[in-house]
Amino acid sequence: MTDQKIEAVLWDFGGVLTTSPFEAFNRYERAKGLPENFLRTVNSTNPDQNAWAKFERSQVTAEEFDTLFLKESTELGHPVPGSDVIQLLSGDMRPRVIAALKAIAEDMPCVCLTNNVSAGKGPGMSRSEEAQKAVLEVMSLFSQVIESSKIGMRKPDPEIYKYTCEQMGKKPDQILYLDDLGVNLKPAAAMGMKTIKVLNEDQLLSDLGAALGRNFS
Repeated sequence: MTDQKIEAVLWDFGGVLTTSPFEAFNRYERAKGLPENFLRTVNSTNPDQNAWAKFERSQVTAEEFDTLFLKESTELGHPVPGSDVIQLLSGDMRPRVIAALKAIAEDMPCVCLTNNVSAGKGPGMSRSEEAQKAVLEVMSLFSQVIESSKIGMRKPDPEIYKYTCEQMGKKPDQILYLDDLGVNLKPAAAMGMKTIKVLNEDQLLSDLGAALGRNFS
């Protein structure tokens, strides 16, 4: 059923418009003989004040993150340099999702809200020139891009959602928000946003179409 109150769509970047960096994390873990989801465990330990959280708020440099992440991962049993993690952050674009974004952006405001770090180039944290160009093309579809590394706040801090609503000029219940992490969706849903947890590309397009009364398959 179409929700007539939806007036804008809020998009996460990594794991929504691109494949999830967690896939790259898992490949790295297998290659290095680490426990499955070890990198996510490091990132979720002391989640508001750890190296990852500070990096996404631009409170530490890439060099400081490298050292801090190595210390934290070592304390959890497996030393991993933070510089290795940075190399894993940019995923592959999802052309069908980008096509849906382009179509929706013709009818209503679309805004990107992303937790990112300043080590890569731009909101998608791309590293190659070709990837940077592709990200810039996608970002041009948004009426606004809100980056944690630039504003000093990160999801799931409730304040970042308040800030985003103010920037969008919309009430929470007028916004449809897509993210691949449930922890990021919960504060937004509590405020009144309609949310979609992205599990995979097909599910994303199906749920997005259902929410907007459109067909993106």
